[in-house]
Amino acid sequence: MKKFFTALLLSLTVLVTGCSVNEAETAANDQSLSAGLISSSQSSSSSTPVQSETVTQSAASASSTSSVMQSSQSTLESTPPEIVSQPESTVENKMKTLVVYFSCTNTTKTLAKYAADILGADIYEIVPAEPYTEADLAYYTNGRADQEQNDPLVRPAILGGVDNMSDYDTIILGYPIWHGQAPRIISTFLESYDFSGKTIVPFCTSHSSGIGSSADNLHSLCSAEWKSGKRFGGGTSKDEVNKWLNEIGILDR
Repeated sequence: MKKFFTALLLSLTVLVTGCSVNEAETAANDQSLSAGLISSSQSSSSSTPVQSETVTQSAASASSTSSVMQSSQSTLESTPPEIVSQPESTVENKMKTLVVYFSCTNTTKTLAKYAADILGADIYEIVPAEPYTEADLAYYTNGRADQEQNDPLVRPAILGGVDNMSDYDTIILGYPIWHGQAPRIISTFLESYDFSGKTIVPFCTSHSSGIGSSADNLHSLCSAEWKSGKRFGGGTSKDEVNKWLNEIGILDR
């Protein structure tokens, strides 16, 4: 009986001890879990400022970048655009010459073409609206040419004209001599344009008569500056025309 109670007491002791151990382990586990939670909370709390600091730095960087961009934009807006000066265009002031002629027998026409070729100039033929016939040109028959030359007010009509007369500085004017004067159609031509500021250089063709007063009588019909003219006979060569243009200084222009 004594042995029975001893065994029972031992069993109770083991049971009580086991419970105590379990309670201690449970408490230890609870404390460990609590410590883990606290450690985790502290770790989270500790990492939060780092993240906040990173965000703050990013915001500061963005703010700095924005400030730089605004500063650059302000600089661009405040700086006036650079004005690049273009070089002024220069135009060569080269004299431009027009050779004008009236010819019924091609004598004056030939010399006018010589002059235009030598000068590299444009050429214009005065063409009468009503062409002259051989009968019209017959001297002392009271034909058309005789009648026109006897009346200084006659102005035979011209077919066509010079559209760009303002482009020319110098006019070489060639015509035949009719009864000691330029044909009246030359007067028509001179009264048809504004020759202000231009230079006219006359020449005539004739079998015998000189240029005489033919050019002088034309001066009053326009406001151009007149140069002394020259008379050429039939068969005049191109070299003679070239020599004359050199003498009057036209080739130097």
